[in-house]
Amino acid sequence: MSLNLEEKKAIVAEVSAQVANAQAIIMAEYRGMEVGQMTQLRAKAREAGIYFRVIKNTLVRRAVADTPYAGLAEHMVGPLAYGISENPVAAAKVLHEFSKENEKFVIKVGAMGENVMSKEDVTALAILPSREELLSKLLGTMQAPIAKFVQTLNEVPTKFVRGLAAVRDSK
Repeated sequence: MSLNLEEKKAIVAEVSAQVANAQAIIMAEYRGMEVGQMTQLRAKAREAGIYFRVIKNTLVRRAVADTPYAGLAEHMVGPLAYGISENPVAAAKVLHEFSKENEKFVIKVGAMGENVMSKEDVTALAILPSREELLSKLLGTMQAPIAKFVQTLNEVPTKFVRGLAAVRDSK
């Protein structure tokens, strides 16, 4: 069913608003997928705060024109679904995980700002640890020297007490 001009303008405006706040756009081909699978993906995307939608490529080309994502226009061929997110890792993770489960859902290309990313780049972005994991690793790394220092300081009196216990036991 075709859209009239007003509906098309509304979709372009909606996508333009999402692109203006986006940190990443991931494009994937969904050829041959069932409706139930797409519904599952939409639910996962919604939970992660990702704007996920199947839109005509011509409308998205208009929405990304004159933005840092204009380089994606040449890759907009075929039936594509668009994942637009303020958190680039979240978008890549959700779409990558879904593509591993469903062979008909194939990530084609992505972009972060002016940098167009290949499928391999999107996969690399998807396997990055989350922000919370990185912060906990950093905190553990910062804490390790202090903990080791305290452990070393604690060893001196412990060894002294063990030495006294050994002398006591020998007498």
